[in-house]
Amino acid sequence: MRVGGTGRWSLLPALLAVTVLLSACAAAPKKADSPTATLALPGGEFLFEHSAKDTQAADMVRRAVENAAPGLARWGTFQEPVTLVIHPNHAALERAARRSGYDFLRAWARYEQVEVQSPRTWTRAGATQKQVDELLLHELTHSLMWQASASVSDWTKKGIPIWFSEGMASYTAGQGYRVPSLEDLSRFLHQYPQADPLARAESLYETENATVYGAAHHAFTFLMERYGEARIRGVLAAMRRGQDFTGGFLEAIGLPVDAFLRDFRRYVYLRGFKGGRLTPPLVLPRPEGRGIPGNPKLPAPSAPHSPTSTPPDTTPVAPSPTS
Repeated sequence: MRVGGTGRWSLLPALLAVTVLLSACAAAPKKADSPTATLALPGGEFLFEHSAKDTQAADMVRRAVENAAPGLARWGTFQEPVTLVIHPNHAALERAARRSGYDFLRAWARYEQVEVQSPRTWTRAGATQKQVDELLLHELTHSLMWQASASVSDWTKKGIPIWFSEGMASYTAGQGYRVPSLEDLSRFLHQYPQADPLARAESLYETENATVYGAAHHAFTFLMERYGEARIRGVLAAMRRGQDFTGGFLEAIGLPVDAFLRDFRRYVYLRGFKGGRLTPPLVLPRPEGRGIPGNPKLPAPSAPHSPTSTPPDTTPVAPSPTS
């Protein structure tokens, strides 16, 4: 689930449906081969493409789309049909998504099309219906978000940040259990005050994707709980009327994006989720050269972060539309 001009991807094992990356040319959706490959639901029309070998896998994907409908309905309806192309293996998926070297990739969503690796090839035993349901709900949330906020000609120009797009998809798919907790995020902010997983998600994604997706999920949850579902739909509607994300957020929520993110950082940093402003623990220096776990590109702080300081007051830079 990451941000990209053409689409996004999803993880299976630890983060079944979380992905993001750079933009590429969005391919035009393909047409289904027969009427039996069409699914008409109150929220939209869905077309399915697959080989004969993947007929059973296509049935799982179709059921997943049907099961996703109630969860998607909260954000509106699809303006255009969505084609789900089921690819026979991982290599075929990577070619369709124009991404290589991502072994965790299982799907890639665009405005009118979702590329899906055949569930029979996710593991040696294949995928369960529950796993496919969760993945497709996440992916279709992306497509619905773009269709609710833009036309096919300008959906890559809205500047929707990772935290919003991935947070919405993760929240809708109920994937909070897959991401690091608020306590984990608070510890991260204390230990690495310059490694902002919200405003600087692009620089952290490849090496700290769990933290990026955790921050996105919790930030969107915070937005939902504080401002409500109707105002978030208002953000999408404002973009559909011509605003970019920054303008749509200000119009619907009533405050700038960076002000909201400052509020959320303080909430996490001061552990407001525990019911009070707790004194952050002293962070001891890490051994020289270790850096962030699994991320050698970001060196460890040269000195412990002051327990009385506030989180970094950074302003998010809107990346290309989330994929």
